[in-house]
Amino acid sequence: MGGAFLVSLLLALPVMAADHGGGHAAPAADSHAAPADDHGGHGGHGAPAKPIEPLPVTPHGLPVELVRTLQLLQDRIARGSTQAHLAQRQLLVHIEQKLTELDPETWAAPENVRAVVTFALAGGGPGALRRVIATGKVPEAEAPLAQGALDFLQGREKEARARLAGLEARTFPSGLAGQLALTQSALLVREAPVRSLELLDLARLLSPGTLVEEGALRRQIFVVAQGGDAARFEALSIQYLRRFRRSVYAGNFRQRFAAALTRLDFDSDRTRIVSLERMLDEIEPESRRDLYLLVARAGLEQGRRETALFAAERAAGLAGPDTRAAAQARLYRGAALIVADGRFEEGTDALRGLDRAAFTEADAELLDSALSAAGQIRGPLPLPAPTPAEANARRAVPEAPAIGRAREALARAERALEP
Repeated sequence: MGGAFLVSLLLALPVMAADHGGGHAAPAADSHAAPADDHGGHGGHGAPAKPIEPLPVTPHGLPVELVRTLQLLQDRIARGSTQAHLAQRQLLVHIEQKLTELDPETWAAPENVRAVVTFALAGGGPGALRRVIATGKVPEAEAPLAQGALDFLQGREKEARARLAGLEARTFPSGLAGQLALTQSALLVREAPVRSLELLDLARLLSPGTLVEEGALRRQIFVVAQGGDAARFEALSIQYLRRFRRSVYAGNFRQRFAAALTRLDFDSDRTRIVSLERMLDEIEPESRRDLYLLVARAGLEQGRRETALFAAERAAGLAGPDTRAAAQARLYRGAALIVADGRFEEGTDALRGLDRAAFTEADAELLDSALSAAGQIRGPLPLPAPTPAEANARRAVPEAPAIGRAREALARAERALEP
């Protein structure tokens, strides 16, 4: 991202910022506007219409305009602009420099204090906010907000909760309200998860279509998943996939989404297959295939054989022949089959037919581990049936390390799901 683009961004976006704050200035009277009704009683010769007065727009100081510029840029990130994401770091640095150059008297105005708090919570960090508080000009009424935000950013959660818990996010300007609710939610997620979810709902309500809403919805999905509310998990996930699947942060969402899906038992509750397919039908086939692959891989890592097998087979159906995605699907399916009852040989044959060079390093290592485990697992014994002594000897064969790890992971996952 060149400096020229950033300069043009800083020049152009503040002009648009009035829309972000909810006000639209009316255009000046048009010299070519249509005359008054020619069909009235005056026959078109009446007095000319009075020009429309523009709506009053209160000018804001530089801190407010700079923060609105940042929010407009971040909203583009939520819509998937990688260019905006690359520009964000430079813009954060530029804004912090401008804020620190302002006269200390600037911070006697409440709206400017709220702007710097918004900037700090939106990714600007504690530096500028710390210097603003140090000027001693922050009004007493704004001190809990400013100091509480600084406590939060510096990891003093107890102090941040004490200062921010009593603030009602709805009473703050739109640019800050959602960000504050998001922060309050983060402070309560461990101690009061129900209240934390309510605050995430509020953040979304106060900041629709913004990066704040995207982040709140993303967090909400995983809090709900940990609580085991499958119906709400599905509803929220569908919302995210419909509205923010192109977000720059959607990659992070997909990784965690895949891990959350492995909590679902696709073997004992087949209705959940319909639920998963309903969620993933919201996105295009290529992205759906990639998500199924992520779910399959996560299922293997967590010892969820049925989840891995189901997702790998769905991914295979969406992958073109002779593609890396098809090879990945065969790998994950084969690795799941070698520990499935009666399907060991099918899984082994699938794994042996794969070309190690076709995979990334991580998948190549998985192939090696699966083949090693398969080599240590005994296949069906020939007739006649083994004697008791032979059966005991067979049971004494050491378990493959990969299978042991899978079983331990499965046990941990099952314990985590217990009430």
